[in-house]
Amino acid sequence: MKSIGIVRKTDEMGRFTLPRELRRVLNIEYKDGLEIFTENDCIILRKYQPACVFCANTKEVSQFKGKNVCEECLKNMK
Repeated sequence: MKSIGIVRKTDEMGRFTLPRELRRVLNIEYKDGLEIFTENDCIILRKYQPACVFCANTKEVSQFKGKNVCEECLKNMK
C-alpha cells in the first residue's frame, strides 16, 4: 500500500472528501460509484466497474435481463 501523505477527518455522519488531485489521478468523476472493501484493519475504495456475472470481464459489459454480461458470454449463450 502506498501512502500519499494526506489526512482527512470525518464529519459527524462519517463522510470525508477525496482530494481533487487523487480524484483526477484515478479518473473519479462526479457521481461515479466506488466499491468499498475491508482487509484486516484497512478500508479499500475502488472505482466501480460493472463486471460480467459469468467471467468477471469488465470490458464491453451490457445488461441482459437485469444482469451484467460481456459480449463474449452473450455470444456463447446464443
